[in-house]
Amino acid sequence: MISEKMYELGAKSSVIREIFEYGKKRKAEIGADNVYDYSLGNPSVPAPESVNEAIRELTLNMNSCDLHGYTSAVGDNGTRQAIADDLNKRFGTSFGMHNFYMTCGAAASLCITFRALAEKDDEIIIFAPYFPEYKVFISSQGATPVEVKCDADTLQIDLDRFEKAITKNTKAVVVNSPNNPSGVVLSEDTVKGMCEILKRKQAEYGKPIFIISDEPYRELVYDGVKVPFLTKYYDNTIVCYSYSKSLSLPGDRIGYILVPDEVADFELIYKAVCGAGRSLGYVCAPSMMQFVIRKCVGQTGDISVYKHNRDLLVNAFNEYGFKVAKPDGAFYLFMKSPEEDAVAFCEKAKKYELLLVPSDSFGFPGYVRLSYCVSTAMIEKSLPSFKALSEEYNLI
Repeated sequence: MISEKMYELGAKSSVIREIFEYGKKRKAEIGADNVYDYSLGNPSVPAPESVNEAIRELTLNMNSCDLHGYTSAVGDNGTRQAIADDLNKRFGTSFGMHNFYMTCGAAASLCITFRALAEKDDEIIIFAPYFPEYKVFISSQGATPVEVKCDADTLQIDLDRFEKAITKNTKAVVVNSPNNPSGVVLSEDTVKGMCEILKRKQAEYGKPIFIISDEPYRELVYDGVKVPFLTKYYDNTIVCYSYSKSLSLPGDRIGYILVPDEVADFELIYKAVCGAGRSLGYVCAPSMMQFVIRKCVGQTGDISVYKHNRDLLVNAFNEYGFKVAKPDGAFYLFMKSPEEDAVAFCEKAKKYELLLVPSDSFGFPGYVRLSYCVSTAMIEKSLPSFKALSEEYNLI
């Protein structure tokens, strides 16, 4: 009567969403100020004022039918060219509007790209720890996700494991840097090593192997860390981007797919992206948000708030005896669970109204993820609870 696979996805939501919904329930019971919810990557930094100004200007001065009507299926030409100009200025590239397909955020970008590339028996490599929905997106579009565990100490790609995982069926590799859930930024040495392996494997199998670079956190980096822009290192790179994090617009679902001219069979791939968008119903991304992006391209919210939050937590956790690698980007901390069962640890944390996400669904058991894109006041108020939790485990 129905798709059993779709029923399973609908009947059981992601662990992150389950904890978020539990947090809403607890806030209604005991008050929002008494619940310390680190579950969801929902930006607390406001969108820059230029976004609000752009919305006001557009609604006042643009014809309503044009503002809210359809753009071209691939997106507004002016918006796509503005994005191209911004990237060219920042990274020394030579993109044009023809390289971009506007989407409803990174999730749509990824699903479209997987659908465009996936054929029967294809495998797509993902690096653990990974965003849990990758497996859902890949499987739903007809390919098989293949997990490769990162180095346990650095959370950089384990290049030996990676090379051994590549087979004749490997169609693509998903790269997420800065990473969700760890905040790790892939080093240039790691990127170069990965690309050299892919070039050798392309030659060995006589076919292209694509990098799908998932980049919603590209601008969220701290302390002068540079994020290697992957199209500069490997020709067969397709970029999936979202403005949800950089401009604090998660509910407005706006992003793009970038298919560089250098990609093997560019015209074929770009048309497949268009066809995949059509088949999934992802044509004409939200028009008004496209026009907003045209005016605000290259800007970000005040990410210094996230850096302050990160430093506040890292310093406290070091004092309390929790083991955590200092992240270079995004707004997540990946903390070693003080007991082997991270799910059990998260349940104990609930006694202190601390809502943390166990790492099992990220493909890297034994850790928890904390999303620190929350208010600084909440972090400060939660620190005594973290200290009490650490004392329960005799960490200090």
